[in-house]
Amino acid sequence: MFTGIIQTMGRVAVVRRRPQARRLTIEAGPLAEQVSVGDSVSVDGVCLTATSVGGGRMSFDVGAETVSRTTLAHLREGARVNLEPALRAGDPIGGHFVNGHVDGIGTIRRKDERPGEVRLEVAVPAALTDDMVVKGSVAVDGISLTVAALRPGSFEASIIPHTLAVTTLQHKTPGEHVNIECDMIGRWVRRVVAQQTPERGELSLPDLEEQGF
Repeated sequence: MFTGIIQTMGRVAVVRRRPQARRLTIEAGPLAEQVSVGDSVSVDGVCLTATSVGGGRMSFDVGAETVSRTTLAHLREGARVNLEPALRAGDPIGGHFVNGHVDGIGTIRRKDERPGEVRLEVAVPAALTDDMVVKGSVAVDGISLTVAALRPGSFEASIIPHTLAVTTLQHKTPGEHVNIECDMIGRWVRRVVAQQTPERGELSLPDLEEQGF
């Protein structure tokens, strides 16, 4: 479990390609001292297990399923990645609950600089926007952001200067791909209530109240 608050940006030191899989070694600096073999780490929003740690570096095995469903398939040596160690009991939750299980890949459509913010528009599969709400949370490459605008097949998020400065979003440009994870709580609420009211086809306030929300 993660929060979407990035601890540091790492650099991909080594990419070893295997049949339908990868082994990544990432330079993580002081963050590596907080991680032990077997620990979970979010790498660009993907939950991976550290298989070796030492000398400021962490290595991860990336399976075929993860390669096929995330942007990690396209990582190159020298690339910057967002890193967050797993949430520990008692840690503050500054963002939102993030699983590290990517729902889909989005494409940056627009990145506009505005006074005090950068507005990011991301195109995503239409099914993903069904699991988003305006003012709700979404993880983009592991970064907890708030949905500022929503339409079928795309959403917008407002990025403050601090977030831009400490994450890989500062380097992202239109046309690049990002990992997307919808808010897990909202997704499960929608799924549970939809299963209870299949004949209605949509959610309503009485439906939610009936289910105890």
